Amino acid sequence: MSDLEERFLGTDAGAEAYRDAAERAREAAIDATDTDDPFSGAEPDAIRASLPEDVLPESGIGLDAAIDEAAADILAETVNVSHPRTAAHLHCPPTVSGLAAETMLSATNQSLDSYDQSGAATVVEERLVETLGDLFGLGDGSDGVVTSGGTQSNFQALLLARDRYCEERLDHDAQAAGLPPQADDLRIVCSAEAHFTAEQSAHHLGLGHDAVVTVETDADHRMDVDELDATLDRLDEAGNEVVAVVGTAGTTDFGAIDPLDRLADRARTRDAWFHVDAAFGGALALTDDADRLAGIERADSVSVDFHKLFFQPISCGALLLDEREAFGYAARNDDYLNPADSALPNLVSKSTQTTRRFDALKPYLTFRALGREGIAEAVETVCTTANRAATLLDSSPDFALLAEPSLNTVLFRYEPREMADDDLDALNTAAREALFRDGRAVVARTEVDGVEALKLTLMNPLTTLDDIADTLDALRDVAESVDVGSLTARDA
Repeated sequence: MSDLEERFLGTDAGAEAYRDAAERAREAAIDATDTDDPFSGAEPDAIRASLPEDVLPESGIGLDAAIDEAAADILAETVNVSHPRTAAHLHCPPTVSGLAAETMLSATNQSLDSYDQSGAATVVEERLVETLGDLFGLGDGSDGVVTSGGTQSNFQALLLARDRYCEERLDHDAQAAGLPPQADDLRIVCSAEAHFTAEQSAHHLGLGHDAVVTVETDADHRMDVDELDATLDRLDEAGNEVVAVVGTAGTTDFGAIDPLDRLADRARTRDAWFHVDAAFGGALALTDDADRLAGIERADSVSVDFHKLFFQPISCGALLLDEREAFGYAARNDDYLNPADSALPNLVSKSTQTTRRFDALKPYLTFRALGREGIAEAVETVCTTANRAATLLDSSPDFALLAEPSLNTVLFRYEPREMADDDLDALNTAAREALFRDGRAVVARTEVDGVEALKLTLMNPLTTLDDIADTLDALRDVAESVDVGSLTARDA
């Protein structure tokens, strides 16, 4: 028997080898998520030194040895995202249902760029996006495509918005001819606290960062509609054309949700594309707080991430369109892949990717396994925990709560005594870095009203108030070793 038969599924030997390898890898993953602390504290140079010098040896060391080596050298030094004191980023612990789906889709390895590479996988993605269209209240003609996440979804939405504007307003085919002569006048309007992918997308679309016009936010960190009106008037006076208005349903730091209904009104008045970035807050549609997303049903496009508050393995998101015909602004056909005269489903024309994984199976399986109630319970739990954490921080004499939580992020500042703002900035930055190296907890840093702030992003439904108290104690502990005077003197 050739060794090749043990390396691929499709033979008895390959099936047995897969069972053994999957069991070994599964136990390695379980061990990696069963740790006392969320991180080992290892420095990059130490990790680099521990890895084998010859990643591609002339002869392999064998699968069992390679898995064991990866478990010891790699998994043991990664951040344990399932630990209850991992609270830095919008980086969720994946559900068991999502992990089960990941096993199935990775082993069967479909590609969604043509029906003859996917079969049922294509139909499942279509059913998933139909369900999402209903969830967000989009029109009967809505459609969508599974993406790698919010960055890709936001980019594709703005690509379609640009091409739609060029075709319908300028009689210009951007797909064939590139940017029109009027491109310097095109603008994208979003909140000052919108995700950076608006500017990133503008760059990739050839419009540049300067094409993105940001609008100041109100006291609740939502786009200020009066400021939006004034901004739109200024753009009109300057001869600029608004291609798209972007509303945010869940800003990265504050979890703020823009007044989507009123933004939709302004976009309609100017015949601009209305995109809602709901990568973070879209999961509220499953909960009793779904009315906080009022107006999302009026969007031309919506981005949603499953690897945030839908608790799916990375990467997994979706772009939804209110009208499926809008995919046509950037679609193309190739005879070998998706000929125009084929009656088979065609997903590649809806995606900026060609080869694409069957990531739709992860939310699909989770939806079927847990239902709306099961996922909503997890979302509501992390939001409740954030509110309880805010109360704890607000009652602590050495911490300052900087904003009431809107979703599951909590912004705060460590203020053990009276100090100058610059010293407090240095202390908070250094304490956060020391905590990460210490490994007992992982929190994030950001800036709020010009000062350094810390952030708990509570993505784990199993995180308790005791875990948060332990995190704050660990922060206090490491902060005691910070020499603020030397830090500020060094930066002077």
